[in-house]
Amino acid sequence: MSGTEDKIKGKANEAMGNAKQGVGKALDNHEMQAEGAMQEAKGKGQGMVGEAKDKLDDAREALREEDKEHA
Repeated sequence: MSGTEDKIKGKANEAMGNAKQGVGKALDNHEMQAEGAMQEAKGKGQGMVGEAKDKLDDAREALREEDKEHA
């Protein structure tokens, strides 16, 4: 999965988690609130993985360009 895909899925999980927490709060359902908080945290983690993948891809590309210049 690419960094962009991870970031998109992460944002979706964050949004769904926030919504779940809101519904849980409105219904006074602590279990749903906890599930929403976990899903939001999962989304933030996915976003961080996506950022890391993008940075690694950028670093690889920079190294390739540097190798071409020295060849």
